Parts: sequence; structure tokens; C-alpha cells
Amino acid sequence: MTTASAAVWRPSPERSIGVSIAWALRDIKLAHTVFALPFAVLGAFLANSAADESQTWVWPAFLGQLGLIVVCMFFARTWAMLVNRIADRRFDAANQRTARRALASGQLDSVQAAVVACAAAAGFMIACCVFWLAFRNPWPALLSIPALGWIAQYSFMKRFTWLSHVFLGGALAASPIAAAIAVEPSSLTSTPALWLIAAMVLMWVAGFDALYALQDLEFDREVGLHSMPARFGWRGAVWISRGLHALAVVALVAAWRLEPRFGWLFGVAVLGTAALLVIEHVVIARRGLDGMPMAFFTVNGIVSCLLGAVGSVDVIV
Repeated sequence: MTTASAAVWRPSPERSIGVSIAWALRDIKLAHTVFALPFAVLGAFLANSAADESQTWVWPAFLGQLGLIVVCMFFARTWAMLVNRIADRRFDAANQRTARRALASGQLDSVQAAVVACAAAAGFMIACCVFWLAFRNPWPALLSIPALGWIAQYSFMKRFTWLSHVFLGGALAASPIAAAIAVEPSSLTSTPALWLIAAMVLMWVAGFDALYALQDLEFDREVGLHSMPARFGWRGAVWISRGLHALAVVALVAAWRLEPRFGWLFGVAVLGTAALLVIEHVVIARRGLDGMPMAFFTVNGIVSCLLGAVGSVDVIV
């Protein structure tokens, strides 16, 4: 660790668990849940089979399941992001871009963060068990621990492989699949579009995370972390990202054509998504890192909300 980073890294004073939670939630930016939550909602709508022969939706039960899915998403993301912050705290402290994060700056120490992370993991498992008790579906409870392990592994992948972005995509791609299991496990075999939506999320996230990693290209090379920009350079990472986003659109088109409940409305959302991804790459090409806030946060937030909302509405209609 450099002298500058050592000056940043300092133990935090004792504070209440409430203050620690506040710092932790502030640090992991809950607003970024928007990247995965809409796809979990879409997966739930696609999986819902609680309709009788007249196709009347049993809304009270489904809304209860949907509420639990939102709770699970909150706890799961809190767990995964805090594991990431704990694992990377010393790298974050040495990186000028991330040095002000709560753990890196010493506002929150590792023990406090670990307590909050474990509490989030416990909350996730409890919420999963409610599916068993309230809806007679044991699968969320049985898969809760493997799911927590799966979504946390990204935190360590940059130490070993430049495919770390794909691992992050896989963590977010689990959201529509997990939601479908929570609503109706058999939908994984009866609704192939779920897997295509998950494939789209994987490639979309891997693509935009590769662009996001452009900010740390030199730092990753300096400290020996692996990423697409560190391995292939700026130009190579951008072209890989473009290829991943092209494949994401292909998967999205395939889901639209394969799922009979998706109509023209979802088709418009697919076209809108393709246009937004083109805009993302144009912004990066023209503005470089200065365009990152718009390209990464704004455009991708719109993509997820557009597909999640329009897809859910189309399934109902």
C-alpha cells in the first residue's frame, strides 16, 4: 500500500449499529438496485401461473410473492455489495476514485460492515423461508445459501480473471430466474423466455461493467487486478462490450419472438433498448470517461426499467 493510501486508511470510532447501517447503505448506493430489480419483477410475472381457466389472475397471492421478492432483492444486494466493499477495502483506499467509500476512508470498519452484511444475509434467508411457510414453496429456502454464495463471488474474481465482468453479469442474471423459482418453479421448463431474459441480463451487465472498468484501467494494471480494460486495453474492452451488447439484443429479440405473451408493446421496448445501448457506446466514444455518469447510470437504468415495466404490462395485457 502506498503512503497516500495508508493515510486514508484509518480505524473508525465506535458507533451504534444504526449509524453503521446508515453508512453501509449510503456506501452501496441502493439506487443501483434498479439494474436488477425490474428483471426480477419481470421474471415473477412470466412465471406466474396462478390463473384459472378464465385467465383471471389471483392477485392477492401474487402480490404477496412479489413483495417478498422485492424484500429478498434488497437483502441480497446489500449482502453482495458489502462483501465486495470488505474484500476490496484496501484496493479502494489506494484508488483515488474510490478512496472516499465508507470502508476505504475508515468511516465504517470491517467488523461493522460484516455485521450488517450477515444481518442482510439472515434477512434474505428468513424471507426465503416465508415462501415455504406462506406459499408451500420450499425452493427459495433450500437455494438461499447457494444463492448468497453465487452473488458474492464476483468480489474476488478480479484477483484471478478478466472474466470478472461476466461473473457480475451472472449474479444479476440470477434475478429473473430466482424470482421465477419463488413464484412457480416449474416455469423454468415451461417458459424458455426466462432463460433468454437471463442471458440478456448477463451479457448486458458484463458489457456495461467492462465500460465502467475503463475508469480503473491504469490502477488495475498497477496493482495486478484483472479486468477487460487491463487485459485488452481501452479499445479492446470497448469492442468486447459492443459485442456483448449486440448479443444481449439478440437474446432479447429471441425472448420476444419465443414468448407468446410478449406482443408489440414489448417489441417497442426491445427496439428502444437497442437504441439506448447504441447511445451508450456513442457517448463513451465521443466523451470518454466524462460521459460515464450518463452512459453507465442513466442509460442502463432506463434500459432495466423500460424492459421490466413494459414486459410486465405486456404479460398482463
